Amino acid sequence: MSMKMFRQFQKQMEKVQEELKQMTVEATAGGGAVKVVATGDQRVVSIDIDPSVIDPEDAEFLSEMILVAVNDAMEQSQELAKGKLGGLTGGLKIPGLG
Repeated sequence: MSMKMFRQFQKQMEKVQEELKQMTVEATAGGGAVKVVATGDQRVVSIDIDPSVIDPEDAEFLSEMILVAVNDAMEQSQELAKGKLGGLTGGLKIPGLG
């Protein structure tokens, strides 16, 4: 790969990474009682919890719903990134990019 091609690739990669920071995915658990929003660069930006599911006697259930929603959001975010970066890398396996 020539330096010119490498620089073009690098610029495209930076552009895609900036786009991913602006994109969001949303995951829910407990029928929508817990909602997690994450960016395309795998950052959780919000967690909303319906107050009706906050039961001091059953904190474990709420914890499980949060874990489910966060893990689902991260998975969706990774798939989003893989889809955006996949076209750029042409299917190459680049460490740290999925």
